[in-house]
Amino acid sequence: MALMAWSDQLSVNVAQVDSQHQKLVELLNNFHDAMKQGKGKEAMGQTFSELLNYTVYHFGTEEEYFKKYAYPAFAAHKKEHEALTKQATDLSERYSRGEAVISADTMTFLKNWLHDHIMGSDKKFGPFLNAKGVH
Repeated sequence: MALMAWSDQLSVNVAQVDSQHQKLVELLNNFHDAMKQGKGKEAMGQTFSELLNYTVYHFGTEEEYFKKYAYPAFAAHKKEHEALTKQATDLSERYSRGEAVISADTMTFLKNWLHDHIMGSDKKFGPFLNAKGVH
């Protein structure tokens, strides 16, 4: 069973962002599956790295929209992105050093962060961008 399921409830009504959110859910589920299957350190590290890299790419997409359309909550939203990126990078570095940081708690944290961020902060910019003609 997937750690997190995509649903229309998570849609922000911006096609590119929704597509990227779906990819993040898929990558998170792949990472979770690798952990559940007891994949080796190299496979786990590669899967985690893919999730982290795509997250950074996705945050860049959102931030380009914010700059282009002068989103008023840009600074606060960017701080949320920076905080998660730092936490995930720290986890990745600790994992690379051989520390046992990937656990069910880590998976729950990542799932909750993604869900709460989409349902909270991201849902707020959807109507703003829609009003600017972005769908």
